[in-house]
Amino acid sequence: MHPELEKLKQRRIIPVVTLANAQDASPLAEALIKGGLPCAEITLRTDAAIDSIRTMSQRKDIQVGAGTVLKIDQVKAAVDNGATFIVSPGLNPKVTQYCIEQKIPITPGITNPTDIEMALELGLEVVKFFPAEAFGGVKTLQAISTPYGMIQFIPTGGININNLVDYLRLPSVFACGGSWMVRSELIAKQQFDVITKLTKEAVSVCLLR
Repeated sequence: MHPELEKLKQRRIIPVVTLANAQDASPLAEALIKGGLPCAEITLRTDAAIDSIRTMSQRKDIQVGAGTVLKIDQVKAAVDNGATFIVSPGLNPKVTQYCIEQKIPITPGITNPTDIEMALELGLEVVKFFPAEAFGGVKTLQAISTPYGMIQFIPTGGININNLVDYLRLPSVFACGGSWMVRSELIAKQQFDVITKLTKEAVSVCLLR
C-alpha cells in the first residue's frame, strides 16, 4: 500500500475542508495539528483551493490532499502544489487510471458492488463510500463490503461525532472523512480554537472504537 494511504489509516479521520480564502489555510493547519490531527483533504470547490493546498503543504508538518477531483488537469494542479493524495466523489476511470500510472494515491467514490468491482479491476485497495449516510450508512456499508474483504472503505458524507465510532468499528473501514470539525462557518469566523477543540474530541472518540 502507498505510504500516504498508510498515514491516512493511522489518522483514522480525514478532515474534509472547503476554504473560501487561502489566508485561512495556515491557521487552519495549525488548529488541526494542535488538535492532534495533522491531515486535511482540501476540496477543489473554490478558487482558493489550490493556493490553500500549496500553503498547507509548504509547512511540511501536515498531510494534505485534494478532494472533489473530477479531471486529470485538477490532479496535476493539486500534485504540483503539494497534494500527496487524491479523492474523487465517483469512480472516473480516466482520472483513476492516470493516478495509478503516476503512482499517485487515489480513493474514488463508490456506492454499490458494481463500483467496487470496477475499483478492484483497476487494482485499488481503498475506496471512498460516498455519500455514506444518504446511501444507508453503516448498514449499507456492512452489507456491500461483506463479499469484498480485499478492499477497504473511507465512508464520507454525513459522518459526525455521534456516528463516527459506529463506522470505525466496521472491519472494512479504513478511515472516515468528515467536515464537522472544520465547518466553513467556523473557518469564516476565524474560530480556530473551536476547530482545535472539536478535533481533539474527534481524536479522543477514535480511541473508543
